[in-house]
Amino acid sequence: HKTCSSTNSKILLHLHLLIIHPLSFPCHFTHNYRCSSSADVDECVTSTHSCRSSERCVNTVGSFVCELRITCPAGYQLRNSVCEDIDECVLRTHDCGMGFVCENTVGAFLCNQKHKCISGFTQDAHGNCIDINECSSLSGPCSSGFNCINTVGSYTCQQKVVMCSHGYHASPDGAKCVDIDECQMGTYRCAVGQICHNLPGSYRCDCQTGYQYDALHKVCTDVNECWRYPGRLCSQTCENTPGSYHCSCTAGFSLAFDGKNCEDINECDRNPCSQECANIYGSYQCYCRQGYYLKEDGHTCEDIDECSQSIGNLCTFQCVNVAGSYRCACPPHGFVVSTNGHTCRDIDECTTGTHNCSFGQTCYNLQGGFRCLSFDCPPNYKKVSDTRCERLSCPINSLDCQNSPVRITYYQLNFKTNIIIPAQIFRIGPSPAYSGDHIVIGITKGNEEGYFSTRKLNSFTGAVYLQRQVREPKDFLIDVEMKLLRQGTFTSFVARIYVFITSSTI
Repeated sequence: HKTCSSTNSKILLHLHLLIIHPLSFPCHFTHNYRCSSSADVDECVTSTHSCRSSERCVNTVGSFVCELRITCPAGYQLRNSVCEDIDECVLRTHDCGMGFVCENTVGAFLCNQKHKCISGFTQDAHGNCIDINECSSLSGPCSSGFNCINTVGSYTCQQKVVMCSHGYHASPDGAKCVDIDECQMGTYRCAVGQICHNLPGSYRCDCQTGYQYDALHKVCTDVNECWRYPGRLCSQTCENTPGSYHCSCTAGFSLAFDGKNCEDINECDRNPCSQECANIYGSYQCYCRQGYYLKEDGHTCEDIDECSQSIGNLCTFQCVNVAGSYRCACPPHGFVVSTNGHTCRDIDECTTGTHNCSFGQTCYNLQGGFRCLSFDCPPNYKKVSDTRCERLSCPINSLDCQNSPVRITYYQLNFKTNIIIPAQIFRIGPSPAYSGDHIVIGITKGNEEGYFSTRKLNSFTGAVYLQRQVREPKDFLIDVEMKLLRQGTFTSFVARIYVFITSSTI
């Protein structure tokens, strides 16, 4: 450190210079500061620097810099810290004589004689003309098949003499021996069916692929690959062919792209079935939709006639076969098919108002139809209800009136044709009945064909029977008279009964 005697502004100036040029000191350096206004001191000259022996001192204003010394070999000079070649010929620092020409080289120079050598010669370092060996200096001076022989100032090409062994011949340029391809030239001797394979200096006769050599007969025989490699060449069937083999597949399969494996054929793509087809491995199966059966040909579906083949009755009235199914039908009038599709439901024309009875008639519904009934009272009777007529008072001297029924009551009965005979269809008796009552019953009207009969069950009860089978639907109107003997007096009552026999097939 040095003592500063100058003003503060000079100190700041030196510090500012150091901050602006921090990279101007590449190696080891030392700073000396002066604050006085006196002239710069060259530390490099006064040897007051601190540079090492391998470094060079460079004076700066107010200080110095130590730079690394670089030494260049002979023939080079230092420029921008790099050793560059010195061109002695340009700088005229060579020592060539008057009869020589300076030629610069890297790090040195050559002195060449000013006169030139004739063709085929070149100058040495001393300026002497020496022979050029064209055989070694030139690239391929002679063509192939010739040897190069150097001569003074020139060279000659001499043809090579090549001796080739059996199976070889000299190349077109005579430079080397090349193999003779007997197979290509056709000079081979192979048996029929054999293939010639060229070898270096010779050839070989081989059997074609798929054949093997029979040494006994000296011929090529076919190889049966299917026997030699059973189960390995083809996934299903192997067929031997001359020199090879062929894979095939059984029915329902096709040969795959690799020619060995078999792929299942989807026969259903060809639509072999009339309805549904299911592909299975190696085959297919036809099947039919509901209501059809598969015929013996295994392909065709035919409608099942459920009406003729069914066990039991599918329909209560009539079965109608349709394609693939069936439907139930009812009589054209008076019935509709029930919601279950099998039974017939009677249409109550009396309730629906589709009857044609007059105002004074009463509609009575039957299975499959209706009847318009009239409950009129005969003379000397009055209607006491819809179905009952009572006799008016009789004159004292009128026996016919006194013997007529006291009451006429209408009844309606409905039975089917399949009713079991004899069948009790109606009972009659006084109400109330008293002890000592006795009745007599009989059919007074409507039994001309003898379908009905009466029977007394006890002293106050009688019954009406259907005693003959009614085969077809039929209507009857019968009058059943009951005579009541009570306390010595006979009183007559009539039950006027409508009997309707309807069909049992519904």
